[in-house]
Amino acid sequence: MTAPHDPPTAAQLTEAVREWLENQVMPNVAGAMQFHARVAVNVLAMVEREIELGGEQQERHASGLARLDCADDADLARRIRSGEFDVDGEVRVDVEEFVFESVVDKLRVANPKYLR
Repeated sequence: MTAPHDPPTAAQLTEAVREWLENQVMPNVAGAMQFHARVAVNVLAMVEREIELGGEQQERHASGLARLDCADDADLARRIRSGEFDVDGEVRVDVEEFVFESVVDKLRVANPKYLR
């Protein structure tokens, strides 16, 4: 957090709630309540990863869109669908790499286990 907020930070608060759910709530509930607690734990873990990684990912993504001369993701998708980025019937390598890196960044936040 930045001024005027004092510690704990948003990341620290999120971690504390996630750990409480994981270590205190989930072992003491069953059925639907345990399922919902697990969902909440997963959501909070995603928030933690986005706080940690999101700024750098956002800058890298914006830079990649600029290199491709795209206004945003919708513009990129439109241009890929239209074939504008094709060379000899295939999507350009730099565009394919950018899309792949973007998906990897999303997985790093959503669920890094899927990267294995």
